[in-house]
Amino acid sequence: MQKPPLEDFALKETNPHLGGGKISGDKLTSTYDLVEQMQYLYVRVVKAKDLPSKDVTGGCDPYVEVKLGNYKGTTRHFEKKTNPEWNQVFAFSKDRIQASVLEVTVKDKDVVKDDFIGRVLFDLNEIPKRVPPDSPLAPQWYRLEDRKGDKAKGELMLAVWWGTQADEAFPEAWHSDAAAVSGADGLANIRSKVYLSPKLWYLRVNVIEAQDLIITDKGRFPEVSVKAILGNQVLKTRISQSRSINPMWNEDLMFVAADPFEEPLILSVEDRVGPNKDEVLGICTIQLQHVDRRLDHKPVNSRWFNLEKRIVVEGEKKEIKFASRLHMRICLEGGYHVLDESTHYSSDLRPTAKQLWKPSIGVLELGILNAQGLMPMKMKDGRQTTDAYCVAKYGQKWVRTRTIIDSFSPKWNEQYTWEVFDPCTVITVGVFDNCHLNGGDKGNGGARDSRIGKVRIRLSTLETDRVYTHSYPLLVLHPNGVKKMGEIQLAVRFTCSSLLNMMHMYSQPLLPKMHYIHPLTVGQLDNLRHQATQIVSMRLSRAEPPLRKEIVEYMLDVGSHKWSMRRSKANFFRIMGVLSGIIAVGRWFGQICNWKNPITTVLIHILFFILVMYPELILPTVFLYLFLIGVWYYRWRPRHPPHMDTRLSHADSVLPDELEEEFDTWPTSRPADIVRMRYDRLRFLAGRIQTVVGDLATQGERLQSLLSWRDPRATALFVIFCLVAAIVLYATPFQVVALLTGFYVLRHPRFRHKLPSVPLNFFRRLPARTDSML
Repeated sequence: MQKPPLEDFALKETNPHLGGGKISGDKLTSTYDLVEQMQYLYVRVVKAKDLPSKDVTGGCDPYVEVKLGNYKGTTRHFEKKTNPEWNQVFAFSKDRIQASVLEVTVKDKDVVKDDFIGRVLFDLNEIPKRVPPDSPLAPQWYRLEDRKGDKAKGELMLAVWWGTQADEAFPEAWHSDAAAVSGADGLANIRSKVYLSPKLWYLRVNVIEAQDLIITDKGRFPEVSVKAILGNQVLKTRISQSRSINPMWNEDLMFVAADPFEEPLILSVEDRVGPNKDEVLGICTIQLQHVDRRLDHKPVNSRWFNLEKRIVVEGEKKEIKFASRLHMRICLEGGYHVLDESTHYSSDLRPTAKQLWKPSIGVLELGILNAQGLMPMKMKDGRQTTDAYCVAKYGQKWVRTRTIIDSFSPKWNEQYTWEVFDPCTVITVGVFDNCHLNGGDKGNGGARDSRIGKVRIRLSTLETDRVYTHSYPLLVLHPNGVKKMGEIQLAVRFTCSSLLNMMHMYSQPLLPKMHYIHPLTVGQLDNLRHQATQIVSMRLSRAEPPLRKEIVEYMLDVGSHKWSMRRSKANFFRIMGVLSGIIAVGRWFGQICNWKNPITTVLIHILFFILVMYPELILPTVFLYLFLIGVWYYRWRPRHPPHMDTRLSHADSVLPDELEEEFDTWPTSRPADIVRMRYDRLRFLAGRIQTVVGDLATQGERLQSLLSWRDPRATALFVIFCLVAAIVLYATPFQVVALLTGFYVLRHPRFRHKLPSVPLNFFRRLPARTDSML
């Protein structure tokens, strides 16, 4: 039995006050019901009119300053404009408000000191409340006042209200807790956003043949291959076996393409004229927008494509067309699911083509509440700090919460929703430290956002319509060991729209049917997954604000297939855990055979006798036994979703050298003596595996040699035994044979020998092919 996890790394159930509403059963009655309500004071600055001129030149460069206690936000300013329009929203957290009056001031931007134009004051007790789905509060014109409270020239259009994070203005608002962030890029980097992964297709290029190639050196047989390039992906066919000017290949090349298609497919026919030297015989460029799309296994029509050759004439490149052609079958595969995640924790298994999608079976709702006890991630102004934000990924939809500035216990309280098409999928939530608050990469020297930890939740482990509120440990493996970086509190609910449809999903193939009708090889899948993750990370990093490459790769578990001694040990012990049940049954049966508990052994004899005499009871008995075990275990069913387990991962007992090897670069950057030591360790480990594999092969070859006459005496004995056994079994009822065999196996230890049995002795003497091994 596994030991319980360390308390510091354990999952903890929590009781947050969700939605600010009442709980009825397991369901909540508020629209924003999986997070705690956070009160905000919203100020929408729309526009101004009839502002006076303050400059010597007679112009006015107005901007608005919104001030509440120690917090102050400003709009952008306009040059020489007396009727400016800003339409900016400011949000002040109620928890941090230490004032009773809101001051909205219009000022004139000046070189030396900004001039005061007028202001509007609001008593916080008089400000109305708004709760969605109420319509937005209509802005009103307010007359500006001077510092004495008298009327000044000009009017300002404002809307001021109390609201929550469910307000439509919340995502785009300037937040008081981000007052230290400067620049438009910095503000964009702290706001919450929703991203969509690009639509990915598999592109199949079936290169069939070429015709009428023009070879420069006609005195030799050409060695022709076709090279295909799509963006950063380069694939090449083998050299054609028919060494002529009409070569044939009939070879498939597989690429990943992202919609919208930006890069063309470029094919070049090349002749190997020397070592590492190829001569281009012709080029063909194909725009993917014009390529056929296939939804099933029926082949698309093949086409002939003209080849062109680029030559340099007087320093200029010119394209000449000639009679050479390339015969190909090209299609975009809509029936496959493009794997950009590991299949073990994939969040989406639908095919690319939307026509093949099945209806959704439910809705997943995620409330990202807060984090506790985060570790300091960087130094700023001589002190340690963390600027944390979350990223959640399920299906094609990525969400990013706003960044909470300078807090080790940030509160996000943001809620998101996804459609669910398959219950056997996983949602991933990651926490990161924002290193791009002061104008993006320019001010940070290309800094990378640091990972704080992540959580995976498998939907099939959740009960439907139940709200799970837990605090998950954020665990990260560092070169010096596993480290808890804090805890994140989540609220999760999986709502099923049709229980029948969801149960039906368990009988369906995991992947679309094209993966089974025309399966891709393991090597192809690995290469295509790598290309898919590169495309997704590149496209999302071009969004505004960008979801950076290091974030996408961490969420998609890029690099999880690399060698790790720790992970290999963990997988070995996982296999031993699976086999432990079989081993336990074997030990129990051994105790029965050795009469350790005579009463149990006698009962087993009676049960065995009944089953032999009434064989029609065997299968019902087995399934009834499994049913009873399932019902018995229902009392101890898991109440919480699974989480990262340091003991299962062998992260708490890994050796420093093994961790250093896991974090090594590819290719290695370690000194030669360390590499030699690791290589020798791998040789030792591989030698053990080699011995086990050889022993398994030996047992299999001994089985084959029973009838192969490699050992004529052993085969003759076996053949005679088979003849005698056939006659005896024909003449003897099956129940008698089964009873005699069973009672012989279960005989009392007094009638047993410690020496191996005759059949085992005979089997061990059979020859194997180890004698022929060098």
